[in-house]
Amino acid sequence: MHDMCIKRALLAAAVLAATSLPVGSALAAGNGRSAQPSLASQARESASAAASKVWQGAQDVALFALGLIGVDYRFGGETPDRGLDCSGLVRYVFQEVTGVTLPRTSREMSRLGDKVALSDLAPGDLVFFNTRRFAFSHVGLYLGDNRFIHAPATGGEVEVATLSQAYWKKHFDGARRLVGVLPAMVPTMIDSAIAAAPAVASPGDGPESTADTRP
Repeated sequence: MHDMCIKRALLAAAVLAATSLPVGSALAAGNGRSAQPSLASQARESASAAASKVWQGAQDVALFALGLIGVDYRFGGETPDRGLDCSGLVRYVFQEVTGVTLPRTSREMSRLGDKVALSDLAPGDLVFFNTRRFAFSHVGLYLGDNRFIHAPATGGEVEVATLSQAYWKKHFDGARRLVGVLPAMVPTMIDSAIAAAPAVASPGDGPESTADTRP
């Protein structure tokens, strides 16, 4: 299990590193002095450090999700103890690893982050499928090596599947990367996230059924 406070602190540090300049540099710029050669290198180092932390967070998401294999599927489920549905799984993992609460439904999740081509998928990306005859009705977490983890349907349990399987290949509906959106979501939440106990997930727009329509 990851320490949520540590993860929140890392994300906050990533945000500050990516968006802030050293005080001395800011004062120099304000006084109209020419930029020193070190300013560009400092900015690059800050951006690189921030990107590294966020990317490591994306990999941590995938690793944490693997620990949920075998959890029973439950329509509307949001915790391992009570079962998980597809979006509940993704939401739980991101909440535990990053401290960020994602929207409740896969359709809402599909609006976050940046689109990712199938050939460019990386661990931690969200993969979406049309399993109920409407777009983005199912979601999973990409693990790498053409594999993703998801909570499939009633009667099943959290499992690993491959994108090359005929069913998933046919119903693949796109992918999104949250590496860019997570830092942007943190500043408005960081104070309450650190001060509060582990948050109780809000009901959002309510659960969704992820039962697929395989013959």
